[in-house]
Amino acid sequence: MSDDLDRTLDAVGPRLRAIRKQRHNTLGQVAKLTGMSVSTLSRIESGQRRPTLEVLLPLARAYRLPLDDLVGAPSTGDPRIHPRPVTRDGVVWVPLSREPGGLNAFKQLLPVAEELPERLEQQVHEGHEWLYVLTGKLRLALGDQDFELNAGEAAEFDTRVPHAIANAGERAAEILIIFGQQGERPHLRARSR
Repeated sequence: MSDDLDRTLDAVGPRLRAIRKQRHNTLGQVAKLTGMSVSTLSRIESGQRRPTLEVLLPLARAYRLPLDDLVGAPSTGDPRIHPRPVTRDGVVWVPLSREPGGLNAFKQLLPVAEELPERLEQQVHEGHEWLYVLTGKLRLALGDQDFELNAGEAAEFDTRVPHAIANAGERAAEILIIFGQQGERPHLRARSR
């Protein structure tokens, strides 16, 4: 029992660091949100200090995550997830998985664009992405190429290739995204009987 507890507590610091980096926050920003010092947060993330409930509660509030997610609490047997949508620049992201790092799944809702630019502003980052259009029409700029995907179509690409997406339709577009930060790829197989 104490070995499991030690392993759980030892994993809290790296998990907190992964969450902070995934949200593109600095230690200084988190310190301001929580009222803790940068050195305290740094020692917790590096494993030099074990977090107490007094430390974890403000972090859970700052990250808007349940305490169980911060500490990696074992599953209670309830398979339901309770996604909390996040809105950025008018785009709604609904996380469908709970693991920092590794493969993550998201549902994304893209509003109708007021005006679709001739060229989309592309980005590059580590990882591999698979996306599936649930409803609407999606424009995918991938390097020098432009693609239009309709409901039921999918695309897969290395995110080190410049890329961008935009709603290309007259109604909101919904897409399902599976993303691997370190280049992990989803393995999708269909078997016939």
